Amino acid sequence: MLGTSIFLGEDLNNTVKKNLLSMKKHGFIGIFSSLHIPEDESAHYSKRLKVLGEWATELEMDVMVDISGSVLSKVGLSLDRPQEILAIGIKGIRIDYGVSNKQISDLSHFMKVSLNASTLTETDLVELKREGANFNHLEAWHNYYPRPETGLDKENFTKKNQWLKQHGFRIVAFVPGDNILRGPLFEGLPSLEKHRYSHPLDAAIELLIDCLVDDIYIGEPGLKKKTQKQFQSYFIKETMLLFAEPEQQSIYATLAVGLHQNRWDAARDVIRSADARLKKIDDIIPEYSLNRRKGSITIDNQIYGRYMGEIQICLTDLSRDKKVNVVAQIVSEDLSLLKWCKGGQSFEIMLNK
Repeated sequence: MLGTSIFLGEDLNNTVKKNLLSMKKHGFIGIFSSLHIPEDESAHYSKRLKVLGEWATELEMDVMVDISGSVLSKVGLSLDRPQEILAIGIKGIRIDYGVSNKQISDLSHFMKVSLNASTLTETDLVELKREGANFNHLEAWHNYYPRPETGLDKENFTKKNQWLKQHGFRIVAFVPGDNILRGPLFEGLPSLEKHRYSHPLDAAIELLIDCLVDDIYIGEPGLKKKTQKQFQSYFIKETMLLFAEPEQQSIYATLAVGLHQNRWDAARDVIRSADARLKKIDDIIPEYSLNRRKGSITIDNQIYGRYMGEIQICLTDLSRDKKVNVVAQIVSEDLSLLKWCKGGQSFEIMLNK
């Protein structure tokens, strides 16, 4: 599942809802929020939480709210009255600290409860089982880390996830956004430190493929429109959407636009469009020879004989070749996505407007 974040420190106005609508349209069905409330903001948070619940119900999205201690009482709710929490559209509670395993067990019979994936211990599991927790409603969520250098290490993160999987937990983690970063630091909100300045989709794929994560949430409230399209394309259409800039010296850039599939016998140095040479095209005239940088989109010209028309994307820097026309360049922010175009992966090239 994909999710986004909405924070209650500011008014939930039409702009916020419009952004949420866009995220839902592009495949995001979860909402994460937090109830760490300043002393003089209880009334505002109570109102905004209800608005968020109404939006989620309207859009058929699931809201998970992060709490600690007795913070729910500040907005007139209580863990002892879970029906009231559900009634305002909140589907789950993420427990941070200050809540006993007995309370968690009781709550798990009414709603989804997420536990801190990084701090959960064997002792906690024993206590939860003894208290009769409904493990079908328990999930393990990792934190996000606003301060640079404090995010988690991939190796230890993955080892902890292996342990969580052995106990049947669904695992959730965060990747940074790329649109409006959350203050006061504006340094991204990733679970893994290595993802702090990464392309959100690159980070998400790594968590899913390498780290045993099940659900991905964007730490910030939303993504750029083009990044939303990339998430939708990858997770719904199973196609990697790549944006490119045309090479000004080439007249063939538009030939590379559209859907492709990397050959199943994937090459080391390039992504090869499996069916590009099967399309009927006019002769590709040799153009001014250019160095092929990582991300260069190329089309073999008539000097290459039967290879004429083959479309490739360079995975590494390659020297110029008079038999190969460089027609476009994958934009720099999308270069990290190329490594996930394995054999058989569908991909789409779209030129920036």
